[in-house]
Amino acid sequence: MSPLLRRTRFVCVSDTHNASPATGSFLLPKGDVLVHAGDLTNQGTFSELQRTVDWIEKADFEAKIVVAGNHDITLDTKFYSQHGQAFHNQNPQVPAECLWLLQNSPSITYLNHETKKINLLREDGPRTYFKVFGSPYSPARDLWAFSYTAHEALTRWEDIPLDTDLVVTHTPPMHYCDESKDRGAAGCANLRQTLWRIRPQLAICGHVHEGRGIRRIQWNQTLSDIEYVEQRVGYWMDPAVGNKKQSYLDLSARGGEPLNHQLPKITAALDPQIRDQMGKGKEKSSFGSSLQPNDNKNEPDTKDNRSTTRNTSRTSAFAWTAYPSPDNAMIMQHDVACPESAEQPVPFTRASATGGHGVTPPSGQCELETLAKRIERRETCVINASIMASSWPHKGGSGKRCNKAIVVDIDLPVWHTGVDAIER
Repeated sequence: MSPLLRRTRFVCVSDTHNASPATGSFLLPKGDVLVHAGDLTNQGTFSELQRTVDWIEKADFEAKIVVAGNHDITLDTKFYSQHGQAFHNQNPQVPAECLWLLQNSPSITYLNHETKKINLLREDGPRTYFKVFGSPYSPARDLWAFSYTAHEALTRWEDIPLDTDLVVTHTPPMHYCDESKDRGAAGCANLRQTLWRIRPQLAICGHVHEGRGIRRIQWNQTLSDIEYVEQRVGYWMDPAVGNKKQSYLDLSARGGEPLNHQLPKITAALDPQIRDQMGKGKEKSSFGSSLQPNDNKNEPDTKDNRSTTRNTSRTSAFAWTAYPSPDNAMIMQHDVACPESAEQPVPFTRASATGGHGVTPPSGQCELETLAKRIERRETCVINASIMASSWPHKGGSGKRCNKAIVVDIDLPVWHTGVDAIER
C-alpha cells in the first residue's frame, strides 16, 4: 500500500549570533519542525549558549533540530582545548558544561555530524517521519571551530546515508546560496557533489550571511558518463521583501510546485538487478504517486486536511534558469548574480567530469545501491536560512540587521500505527 503524504512545515533559521525572538530581533512563525543550522552564538560561552537553548526550548515545535557552527567554539572540544585561550583568556569556559546544555535538552535534537530518524507523534500534528543528517562543519578559513581542510573535504560528507531526506549543514554547498562580496562562492564543492549523489528533499544551511535565500536544483539524469550536473536551477523570489509577510515557500502538492521525486522513464536501460530493486521498472515515485511530471490532476485525500492536493493556478515562486544542454559541451563561468528573468541561462562551473556515477552504470565505479535509492529523486531545495544579515555581527556595533525565518512546507510520508512505525 502506498504511504499517505501529509504537508509538514519546517521553520528554518541559522546564524542567529545571540539574536532571538525574545529580544525582538526576529519572529518565529508556527510550524512542525524548527531547524537551526549553526552559529547559535558569537563565541560559544556558557551564558550565550544558555540563552540560546532557553529560547529554542520555549519555542512550540514538535521537533527542534540544531547543529553548531564555526562560532560555537566551545562545542568543538578539540578545537577549544587548542585555541580556546585565544578567545576566552580572561574567562575560560568548560566545554563539557556547554555541550551538556544541548545534549541533555529534553526537546532539542542536537546533531554533531550524525543522522537521526524523526517521527512526529503529536495527535494534532502531521504524524509524518523523515531522516535527517546534521553537521556543524565548514571549510577552514581563519581560526574558527569545526573546520576542515581541502584534503579532508574529500571524505567529510561520506557519512551521510543514501536515504537521507533532510541535510542540515552549517556550510552551504558551493555555488548555491554561498556568495559573498569579499569571498565570492564560499561554499563546499564536495558537499555539492554529495547532494547530487544523495538528492535529499531539503538541504538547509547558513554560514554565509549574504547568501541567504533558496535555490531549487533539478538534477540532470540524462548523462550516463558525467557526474555533478544540474539541468536547471530555480531562484526563489522571497514574497516577504519590503513588507510584513512571511518568507514562505510551499513545496507541497497543495502549493502547486511540489518537489519532483518522480521516477524517470529510463528503467528499460538499467541493469536487470537494478530494475528488480526498483519494483521491476514500475514508474512510481518513492512515495507511491503515479503522477507524471506534467500531470495536473488533483489528488485530494479526504482523510486528513493536511494531505496533498495539487494546485496548478498559482504563480511560480521561482525564476527558472536552464543550464547548458547535454549536447553542449561548453562549460561556462558561474555568475554569482541572481538573474532577473528565467529566459537566459545562468552560467556555472562544476567539478571535472568523470564517469561512473550517472543514471546508467557504465563502469564498476557506479554504486548500485546509490543508483537504486536516488534514481527517483530529481530535485533538491537548498535553503540558506541566515538570520543575521550583517557580515560580522560578532564585532559589535550598531550595524546588525536581521532577516526573517524561512518557512517551507513539504510533503512527507505518514508513519503507520504499530511498532514498525516507531522504528522507521
